[in-house]
Amino acid sequence: MLAQGADLWLSPWLLGLLGLLIGSFLNVVIHRLPAMEMRDWWAFDVGDYALRDPRSWLALTGSAKSAPPKVFGPAAQAIEHTVEQLGTLSLLRPASRCPACGHRIRWYENIPVVSWLVLRGKCSACKTPISVRYPLVELLTGAMFAALAVVHGPGALTVVFCVAAALLIAMGGIDLDTTLLPEKLTIALIGLGGVAALTGWSGTTPVDALAGALLGYGVLWALGFLWAVLFRKKNAMAEGDMKMLCGLGALLGWQALPGLLLLAAGLGAVIGIAAMMFKGQGSQHRMAFGPYLALGGLVAMLAGPALAGFGSTLGEILLQP
Repeated sequence: MLAQGADLWLSPWLLGLLGLLIGSFLNVVIHRLPAMEMRDWWAFDVGDYALRDPRSWLALTGSAKSAPPKVFGPAAQAIEHTVEQLGTLSLLRPASRCPACGHRIRWYENIPVVSWLVLRGKCSACKTPISVRYPLVELLTGAMFAALAVVHGPGALTVVFCVAAALLIAMGGIDLDTTLLPEKLTIALIGLGGVAALTGWSGTTPVDALAGALLGYGVLWALGFLWAVLFRKKNAMAEGDMKMLCGLGALLGWQALPGLLLLAAGLGAVIGIAAMMFKGQGSQHRMAFGPYLALGGLVAMLAGPALAGFGSTLGEILLQP
């Protein structure tokens, strides 16, 4: 139960404005979080573990008698030195700068959407074009927050869905750029779904949330495993996709997953075929599935009972003797 005054603070107008501001921050997350994850990976997984820890060589060779090549030591030191030279990087530091000329972006150059339009999509110092994706992410987040307020009203469900929408937009943008889904975000979505179900904020029962989480992870794992067996290739589904759908299942319940997956797969197929036709990308090109799962999740949060009803009906049909 939310405090008195929620009608004002959770109104579509205020939530829409808040979404624009959060969308500006999500642009930072999309740009920086993969770099932060890669720095940690190089420093720890490669430098500290793969090159320095004898257990990694034992796991690779299966023989305790052989020793890792001597060149590994200097390589680990070089990696450590290089990462240290990169300096501090977090979601808050350093201040945003133009990647082309290093110009520090002032506060009035960072007003969501407005600054991009005033600057005509270019850096104020060097005139390097600024991607249109920045205002699009801001507009999408603002529009989604406002739409959720209209559909679900001023309640806990709207707050939960706004947090989930921000996570989905960030994950979709990162996966589109890097084909990676940071575990920090996928686990946060799973945790949000679980907490919201236990507190009753999401309207999903704990049983349905647990079933949705297991089904969300399991169905993508099974599809990827089947692909690997049939075509003797690597599992087509990345673990990040499995965790992402696991989180959506925990948040929305198992009933929403059939419709969500059909929507995501349909969008992926249409856009994938278009990419092969117009950009000449072959079947070997890896396509990120996260953006389509994100779009499916956003639609599911707005569609609500309609999508859940589709899943329940499909489940009854499949379970009929």
